Amino acid sequence: MKGTLVRAVTSGIIGGTLLGVPALAQSQAPDAGGGIPEIIVTAQRREQSVQDVGLSVSVLSGADLTARHVTSVNDLQNLTPGLEVINAFGGGQPQFRIRGVGFNDYASNNTPTVGIYVDEVAYPLPIMTQGLIYDVDRVEVLRGPQGVLYGRNTTGGAINVLTANPTDTVSAGITGDYGSYNASKVEAFVSGPVSNTVKVRLSATTQQGGAWQTNRATGQDLGNANRSAVRAKIDWAATPDTDVKLNLHYGRDLSDGAGAYVFNPVAQSSTVTVKADTDPSKTGWGLSPAFAKIIGADPASKPFRNNSSGGADLTVEHRFETMTLTSITAWEALNRKEFNDWDGTAYHDADEYFNSRAQDVSQEVRLSSTGAGPLQWVGGIYYAHETLREAFLSDFTDNYGFIANTRYHQTAESIAGFGQVDYAATDRLKVTLGLREEHEDRTLHDFATTTIPYVGLGVGTASVPTGFTQTTGKVGAEYKVSDPVLLYANISRGVKSGGFTAYNTLALSGLKPFAPEVLWAYEAGVKSDLLDHTLRLNASAYYYDYHNQQVQSVVIDPVYGAIGKIVNAPRSEIYGAELEAQWAPARTGLLITQGLGLSHGEYKEFKAVNTAASLATCYPCTAVYSDLSGEELGFPRITYNGSVSHDWTLPGYGVTAEADYSYRGNLRSGLGSTYNVRGYWLANASVTLKPEQGPWTATVYGQNIFDKRYDLTRNFFTNADIAIPGRPATWGIRLSYLY
Repeated sequence: MKGTLVRAVTSGIIGGTLLGVPALAQSQAPDAGGGIPEIIVTAQRREQSVQDVGLSVSVLSGADLTARHVTSVNDLQNLTPGLEVINAFGGGQPQFRIRGVGFNDYASNNTPTVGIYVDEVAYPLPIMTQGLIYDVDRVEVLRGPQGVLYGRNTTGGAINVLTANPTDTVSAGITGDYGSYNASKVEAFVSGPVSNTVKVRLSATTQQGGAWQTNRATGQDLGNANRSAVRAKIDWAATPDTDVKLNLHYGRDLSDGAGAYVFNPVAQSSTVTVKADTDPSKTGWGLSPAFAKIIGADPASKPFRNNSSGGADLTVEHRFETMTLTSITAWEALNRKEFNDWDGTAYHDADEYFNSRAQDVSQEVRLSSTGAGPLQWVGGIYYAHETLREAFLSDFTDNYGFIANTRYHQTAESIAGFGQVDYAATDRLKVTLGLREEHEDRTLHDFATTTIPYVGLGVGTASVPTGFTQTTGKVGAEYKVSDPVLLYANISRGVKSGGFTAYNTLALSGLKPFAPEVLWAYEAGVKSDLLDHTLRLNASAYYYDYHNQQVQSVVIDPVYGAIGKIVNAPRSEIYGAELEAQWAPARTGLLITQGLGLSHGEYKEFKAVNTAASLATCYPCTAVYSDLSGEELGFPRITYNGSVSHDWTLPGYGVTAEADYSYRGNLRSGLGSTYNVRGYWLANASVTLKPEQGPWTATVYGQNIFDKRYDLTRNFFTNADIAIPGRPATWGIRLSYLY
């Protein structure tokens, strides 16, 4: 299996969450006998206790995801230390960050610093990751560069979503959830054998409602979900030594877009000003008839999504006497039609429309050892080919007098060979060596930006290539101080692909590709199970040496002035530490989990364009640079999450009360202090009732129970200062039935 696919031999916890509970069931503490049960993982392609693996990893169960209302990878950020997921301008383009290693880009065509995998299949473009998470067995979040044992190379980390597999016996379940703002979600599955050699699992989900924002002028609501997805998994035991697994899946998203509120007055003209919003639930939008006609939408449309995604993957596994051969063939596709209003007003200053068609075909073949002995190994080849065709249109009519129309086609092809060897030098000492050689070709085809109506502005180009050949890898050591205490240290090198700034630029200078970034990671940690396995303490410290970090900035064109562009900062550094703790006192029914991440990053070498100074000398414009050495990189220094739950036994019933909470520190923006995001606390709570003998559970819950007002991100586009707010307090009930 790829990555850290986890097999729980009993229910247990890692990273502050419960494992091993069937999908659609409720989270539960370890049994009254006490102790934190062992969790078996295959992080190194063989079964090991997670406490015996020298990696920084958090694992979240399917039951915990249900209890915490996780419906997409974005929702994971409040459950895992060091993880951030923010949608650019509230749109469908997510920006992932782990331990401060991230990539800010609102375009669709570049790879993320954090690899996203669903059932061992990589999703190479961030826009492909926004489907519903449902019928999940577990999610794993790995911190630090990954690539030796993964399909894609990354500098920040990896998130693995592992959906539930077909079962040996017939089972079925359904969960219904209804809450504030008429939000609802239904999830169901049926699973079991259909013959002596074939097992099938069918699952589906739908999410509806939840609009909590309103148009400040008309009162029309915004924010309703309308998302559905289905999946079929078929397992065939073709021979006693050969398994064939087919995964077919499809999703549709017809939800409203997110609304922005304006936190400073917006001057539309010398006589018209939009007042700043004092209530973040207020927003605005407007679709001009001309823009609506071009994008094929109704002029009365709200911000919307009309996206469909689907794919198929086939895994064939053959077991030899001392090794296993695995082949994974996959195809993933996304069709995206999305309208967002990035100025948050009824005026046409920054109304954006994306029409994207993306697909990725990949093939992995690997061979791994399965025999006993001190030497364990895995090696393989990975190939992928991705294509993206996109139209990106911006209505700047009220500001600049035209609509910008950007279109392009991008291809990327990569091939890599990888391998890792683990050698147990003694009963207590193990050393690891992993290497990966990767070659990638990435090409931007037929990029063109024109204006409607044509005002003498525009740019067009033929193919622009980029690529790299890089060696990455890992050297590590693990030392077992005693059975419950493991020390580990790793040195790893990660690479993120270079790419293109595919914004609606009117100058060729904005199309020069940016280079790959390279990160050297140095990490040491300890894992321990103490007090008769009732207290688990895991800690790690790290230092990242960052080269050619990809940063959203500008370049200066002599004619057009400042052009938005991703550039490379020659050198940066990040350092920090993490602590995860779980305490389950014997015979108390109590479970306490905590996760703390501390991180700091700054530029060591970076001369960035000073936009104001550069434009003061136009025309022609000449670039003036400011030295940002010593400036912070711009991410929260503190991330914290925790939970407390307690089980009681009543006559014929069990009751679980749970509270969870999280904190994200201040986010310092590179755009200036106006766009800093204040840190915020969130708290949730639930009470679950379940009969001792019965298939159902009932839960009442509250999310953001103290109704904390907070922003997910702040930014500007043209002349509007906007923020994307987080959801207010919500309350609801969830009912589950398992057969």
